[in-house]
Amino acid sequence: MKIGALAKATRTKVETVRYYEKIGLLPPPARTSANYRDYGSNHLARLSFIRRARNLGFTLKALRELLDLSDNEDQSCEAVDDIASRHLAEIDQKIDDLTTLRSELGRMIGACQHGTVGECKIIETLAPRI
Repeated sequence: MKIGALAKATRTKVETVRYYEKIGLLPPPARTSANYRDYGSNHLARLSFIRRARNLGFTLKALRELLDLSDNEDQSCEAVDDIASRHLAEIDQKIDDLTTLRSELGRMIGACQHGTVGECKIIETLAPRI
């Protein structure tokens, strides 16, 4: 299949497919006699894997590790568990950070007295006047 069909099948932009090839996440495809890329079912499966992992927030580094592991099916999946566990810990930290941020923004909004911008507590909190 051509790059456009692969991109459409995986809901990926053509530029992104080329990028994944460039950085080695997607193996280079064969070329037709007209020098078009000719992707196979292995590319479709791998790109689908990449898209799903990216949608779950895995970094490119973690994704590369997962792909390397998936290419060696006889290995223990302990390394995969470790990667997923690290990612879960990162998500938990982001949730904690967002919860703190939400509380701070709520406090700032609650301090608003609906006066003038010159007296605005939100502006004052963001950029205290010197």
